[in-house]
Amino acid sequence: MKEYRKLRNIGIIAHVDAGKTTTTERVLYYTGNIHKPGNIDDGNTVTDSDRQEATRGITISSAAISALWSYENDAYQINIIDTPGHIDFAIEVERSLRILDGAVALFCASSGVEPQSETVWGQSDRYRIPKICFINKMDRIGADFFKVMHQMEREFNIITLPVQIPIGDADDFVGIIDLIDQKALYWNAEDYGRTWTTMEIPEDLKPLALTWREALIERVSNHDDDIMKKYLENQEIEESQLKQAIRGMTLKRTAVPVLCGSSYRNIGVQPLLDAVIDYLPSPQDIEDVEGINLLTHEEENRKPVREEQLSAFIFKVIADNYVGKLAMARVYSGCVQTGDSLLNSRTGDKNRVSRIVRIRADKYSELSEASAGDIVALIGLKDVKTGDTLSSLGSPFTLESIEVADPVLSLAIEPKSRNDEKHFGEALAKLLDEDPSLRMSFDEQTGQTLLHGMGELHLDVRLDRLREDFGIEINQGDPRVTYRELLQETVTHTEVFKKQSGGHGQFAQITFTIGPALETEKGLEFVNTTRGGVVPKEFIPNVEKGFLQAMKNGVLAGYPVESMRVELTDGKIHKEDSSNLDFEIVAGNGFRNAALLAKPFLLEPIMKADIDCPEEYLGNITSDINKKRGLIVGIKENGSKRKVIAEVPLLETFGYISTLRTLTSGRGSVALEMLRYAQVPSHIADQIV
Repeated sequence: MKEYRKLRNIGIIAHVDAGKTTTTERVLYYTGNIHKPGNIDDGNTVTDSDRQEATRGITISSAAISALWSYENDAYQINIIDTPGHIDFAIEVERSLRILDGAVALFCASSGVEPQSETVWGQSDRYRIPKICFINKMDRIGADFFKVMHQMEREFNIITLPVQIPIGDADDFVGIIDLIDQKALYWNAEDYGRTWTTMEIPEDLKPLALTWREALIERVSNHDDDIMKKYLENQEIEESQLKQAIRGMTLKRTAVPVLCGSSYRNIGVQPLLDAVIDYLPSPQDIEDVEGINLLTHEEENRKPVREEQLSAFIFKVIADNYVGKLAMARVYSGCVQTGDSLLNSRTGDKNRVSRIVRIRADKYSELSEASAGDIVALIGLKDVKTGDTLSSLGSPFTLESIEVADPVLSLAIEPKSRNDEKHFGEALAKLLDEDPSLRMSFDEQTGQTLLHGMGELHLDVRLDRLREDFGIEINQGDPRVTYRELLQETVTHTEVFKKQSGGHGQFAQITFTIGPALETEKGLEFVNTTRGGVVPKEFIPNVEKGFLQAMKNGVLAGYPVESMRVELTDGKIHKEDSSNLDFEIVAGNGFRNAALLAKPFLLEPIMKADIDCPEEYLGNITSDINKKRGLIVGIKENGSKRKVIAEVPLLETFGYISTLRTLTSGRGSVALEMLRYAQVPSHIADQIV
């Protein structure tokens, strides 16, 4: 019988270059999965097994690994997801966090809290995920454990629980002090840090260790009455009691334990694994999963145990050249066995599971079954997508899906060779299956295939995949901004659709007001205030559908309408000639005629730009932002560096990374994140329209 307390499902989250992949590599080594740890620079890490990841030195796709860790004479299974840090691949973080129970947040001891740190932290908070923090790269010049910890407290508004402090920093970093058992730990370089030595705390560091242990106990005592009593009475606090209290605070998300080390130098990773066991939740610590019973259409809870009805969530789909389509799934309740037929709640179709495998990055091990708490890959499923729920045939059930942000950038693409046209479509279909933040459309006016993504890097990586993995050379146009349209005024309009061609004709008439939405929600706000059945109730959904379809192509330049309000006030029918389709058509025609009278205008994506640069280049940066129609929101000090926070139209950010390198002699960096849509200045709008 599975012991759920010995299972951990965690993610490693951080900004770019915080050491996520290197840390994961050390975890694989110390848990016996690999014989020698790889390095990013050599392009031989297990989780960045993709050729592009190895070449670019970044994580692009979230990778799942499973490891066994021996702790206090017990074997624990840790399922780890190594996620990307780049904002263009935020969907990888989003869908990973959707199915995890806990997370390890990594920070660079030198650069501290970065803009992308804030993004992934916010994503994890949305899913109410307990976290522990690992301040990595203590061997870097400028490393400052205490400064980064205070940054975290300030930026995230959290209580930190320092369970370790470093021995030295930068070149002098040699080990860590465990504040709970009050020992100094030093790792052996000869065996890549597989073994370490436990010693007494050096005399010169005892006052510092005592100060921070007191601070730790004081912070814990504010949330634990038993420890508060012992603390006030100056009694000895047992190690197990202190750990239990820290675990309680972590699971309630009232505080975050903080550890330190250098994964690259093989220091501190084993205590991090111990902390995962000590402080992060097992599946039995998680609340029952909530969903909708598709038979009763009412909310229902399912317990995270094997004996419950099955519910499994597909969080990623991978097209593998050898085994076909792999559906990465988190089993929340019940059990699935090889050969079982399952129900896809989205399509209503039956799917047979031909194989179940556990993944260690690019290697698979066969399983006969997977039960509550497991993260596995299911093989043999047809037409499954990210966000699908699988359940037992007799007990249909659906979980909340994943919200995917709309793309902001488009490229016109086509295969260079006409011989590749068939394979081009098949390859694109596989990419779209794998990446829900990637979209495709066909421009009927130009005959072009458009690929829509979250940024330049996102689209660049996906096109490289078409070339390298599918062998299709691509012609591509310049990046194009995905604009939106919005109505400015409310107008009243009557639209008539009438067509007679012998026999039954077509007739529909509606009177409606159309204008900006009253609510801040995106999409269509549709209200029916007709009386007396002037438009029969069976036709009302068709009117709404007609407006919904029409607003996908605005009247200014064909871009989608961000939001609008339509109130249907009157209408007419013909007893013989009116049909559902007629009311869809009249609504579409009515939108196109009335929207022009509502003074529509264009909206453009505005990006939040977090720019780090040395102080001497600050003038160059601010001047360039002003030239790009940007707005400087704030400038923060970070030692000798400055962080410029600005809002810049997406149109002005194309190629900005190269520009920034020129402006700062290669010493600046930028993180761009979609912020909101704002009205396009009239002189720019005239050029677009």
